[in-house]
Amino acid sequence: MTKTILITGATDGIGLLTAKTLAADSHTVLLHGRSDDKLASAARDLGGSPETYRADLSRLEEVDALVTSIRSRHDRLDVLLNNAGVLKTAETRTVDGLDVRFMVNTLAPCVLTRGLLPIIPKDGRVISLSSAAQAPVDVGALRGTVALDYSAAYAQSKLALTIWSQELAAEHPEGPVFVAVNPGSLLASKMVRDSYGIAGNDLQIGADILRRAAVSDEFATASGQYFDNDNGRFARPHKAAAEREHVTQVMAAIRELTGP
Repeated sequence: MTKTILITGATDGIGLLTAKTLAADSHTVLLHGRSDDKLASAARDLGGSPETYRADLSRLEEVDALVTSIRSRHDRLDVLLNNAGVLKTAETRTVDGLDVRFMVNTLAPCVLTRGLLPIIPKDGRVISLSSAAQAPVDVGALRGTVALDYSAAYAQSKLALTIWSQELAAEHPEGPVFVAVNPGSLLASKMVRDSYGIAGNDLQIGADILRRAAVSDEFATASGQYFDNDNGRFARPHKAAAEREHVTQVMAAIRELTGP
């Protein structure tokens, strides 16, 4: 059965390759990016005139507009793949004073998901990209009152997203499925090249696990879990994700920043 799948950050890297992989299986893939030119190029790569949606995920009003645009054209979205992410960037603060890593990697997926949940069916899926790099969240940094270096902000933003994913699964026991996925460390993406100056590992490793997470039966009952593709299995995320006080603080900050 073919599905309608939205992929954020789909103009290059894992996002674009995953889009190509899913489109090759005849799924309807909706492409998100922040550049009209890159979206047009990605659409040409996929072929078949896929829908494209431009939004800067560092701006909450553009995330809200993205929700409105998608819902104006679709009454069902089978899979939301929260792929877009930021690691190293010259502009570390958003216009609202938040760390851009927390905004793009954590808060934008939360707002986007909340806005699209009414059109995601109970058997649908919300797949969020985590990372092997995870660290306990400084709630002050999440709120924008504490400055972190890029690696700490990235690792904390990814654990925050993983915590949010497991908590949303608990809040929606009848579905959809919420799963956090580490697609593989140091894959050959622009993010890895720009941040570490290395070529990276085969990007298809990441695209293949995201395809499985989106449509395969093995993830159909995995809500609330974390998949570590470095080890090829479901695993426990950083131990802080099981510390109730920490989880409560992180979720309270996310809700404070994004709304109920």
